[in-house]
Amino acid sequence: MRTDAHWKQIGLYPHHGICLPLSALRSRKSCGIGEFLDLLPLIDWCSSLNLDCIQFLPLNDSGDDPSPYNALSSCAIDPVYLSLADLPDKGPLQEELEAFIPFTQTQRIPILEVKRQKSKWLYKYYQRTFSSLSKTSVYQDFVKQHPWLETYALFKSLKDEYGWKEWKDWPLEYRTPNLKQMSEKRDSIDFQCFLQFHCFNQLSKVRSHAEEKKIFLKGDIPILLSPDSADVWAHPSFFKQDLAAGAPPDFYNPLGQKWGFPLFDWDAMRHSGFTWWKRRLQVVENFFHIYRIDHVVGFFRIWAIPAGKKPTEGFFVPSDSSLWPGQGREILEMMIDASPLLPIAEDLGTIPPFVRPILKELGICSTKVVRWERRWQGDKSYIPYSEYEPFSMTTVSTPDSDTLQLWWKKYPDESIPFAHFKKWTYQPRLSSEQQLEILRDAHHTPSYFHINLLQEYLALFPELVWPDPEDERINIPGTLLPTNWTYRFRPFIEDIITHKPLAEAFHKILK
Repeated sequence: MRTDAHWKQIGLYPHHGICLPLSALRSRKSCGIGEFLDLLPLIDWCSSLNLDCIQFLPLNDSGDDPSPYNALSSCAIDPVYLSLADLPDKGPLQEELEAFIPFTQTQRIPILEVKRQKSKWLYKYYQRTFSSLSKTSVYQDFVKQHPWLETYALFKSLKDEYGWKEWKDWPLEYRTPNLKQMSEKRDSIDFQCFLQFHCFNQLSKVRSHAEEKKIFLKGDIPILLSPDSADVWAHPSFFKQDLAAGAPPDFYNPLGQKWGFPLFDWDAMRHSGFTWWKRRLQVVENFFHIYRIDHVVGFFRIWAIPAGKKPTEGFFVPSDSSLWPGQGREILEMMIDASPLLPIAEDLGTIPPFVRPILKELGICSTKVVRWERRWQGDKSYIPYSEYEPFSMTTVSTPDSDTLQLWWKKYPDESIPFAHFKKWTYQPRLSSEQQLEILRDAHHTPSYFHINLLQEYLALFPELVWPDPEDERINIPGTLLPTNWTYRFRPFIEDIITHKPLAEAFHKILK
C-alpha cells in the first residue's frame, strides 16, 4: 500500500472528529471572526471527549471573496484569522480592539468589513513592530524558506494599488512579476510577508498544541485556484486559462456547474517535476497531519467549459477516457511521495468505476455521506452501514449540502425510506433522539474516519443552533447568495465547551 508510512503516523484504527469553518467560531476575545488561537480551547475540549481529529475548510487567502475555495494563493494563509489579542507588543493598539466587538455579535459574519478593519489595524501594528522583527534571524529565515512569499506579497500589493481589479486588467508592465516591481513596492511587500509570518507562527502553535493533546488536524486543499490568483499570474504556463472547470449535469444540478477556475496543464506540471504541487504540500505540512483532497476525480478527468459557453457545452479533459486511470494514479502517487501527510479523498458525485479501487489500492480513504449511500432490495432501499469500506470517512453532511435536519424535511423521497429502514414513523421534523441515533450510527461504521460538521452535534440542543434551520447552512453551490460562507455558530466557543449535555451526548454517540 502506497501510504503505509503515512498510516503509521495516524494509526489504522477508528478516528472520530468534527469539521468546521474556522471563520464560524467566535470567542469572547476574537475580533469579528474565528481566529487561529480560538482553536486552543476547542482542541482541549475535543481531547476531553475522546475525539482525535479536527477538520477545517480551506484557510488560504481568498482576498475579497468570502469563499475559502476561491483562493488567490496556493500557499498563503488568510490574515483575517490572526488572533489580534494574542499578538505581542501591541501597546496602545490594544485599546483599539474594542472596536471589533460589534462584529463578533452579529448572526452572520460581516466578513469583508472585518477584513478591511483588521487590515487597517494590522498595518498600524506592522508600523509599530516590523523594524525590530525584521532584524531577527527567525523572521529572515522564514522569508528565505518560502520562495513563493515575495511574489505573493507583490501580487497582493498590486491588487491593493489597482483597486482589486483582476490582474489581467492591470497596466501591461505589471501583468507579469519582475524585480523592478519588488523594489518599488518594498513597504507593502514587507507588510504582506509580515502578516504571513504571524499567520504561520500562530497556526504552528495550534498544531503543536494539538500534538500535545494527541489531536490530528486535517486541512483542506482545494484542487483549483482562482484565475485571479498570484499563482496564475506568476506561473501562467501551468494553467489552461482558455477553459473553466466545472461539473456536468447531474441529479442535483441538471444544468451542470461552472466554477470558473482555470484547468491545470498537466503536461507542463509534469515537465517541471510537479514542483508547484510539491511546494504546496510542503507548506501545509507546517499546520496539518492529514489533508482532504478536494474533488479527487478532477485529477483523473475534469469537466472543461470553453470561454462563453454553458456548463452543458463542456467536455472532459483528457478527452480520451483510456487516459483517465493512469493520469489520476500518477498524480496521486506524486502527492503521496511528496508529503508525509495522510490524504483523504472527496469522491462525491458521479465517479467513474475505476476511481475508488485505485484509491483503495493506494490506501487513500474515500468519503461516505450516509444519506447518499443506498442499496436497493426490490422497491425498498436501505443504508448499508456495515458494508462501508474501512478506507473511508463516514459523514452525515458536507459544507455544500443541507444539514441533516434540512435534508430530512426537504427531501422526503430520500428521508422516508431512511425512516422505514430505521423502523421509525416518518415525521417532517427529525427529533433530537433520531438525530443522535443517526450520528451514533455514523460513528460506528467500519470506516477508519468518522467526522461531522460541528453544527450537526449542536443541533441536538435548540439553544445551540439558530431558530431557523436554514441559518445552519454554510453554502449553497451554484449560487451567489450573500449568506454563503458567512455562517457563524450561535454559541461562543466558551459556551460550547462548557455545555454539559452536549458533552454527554458525545459520550453516548461514541460509546
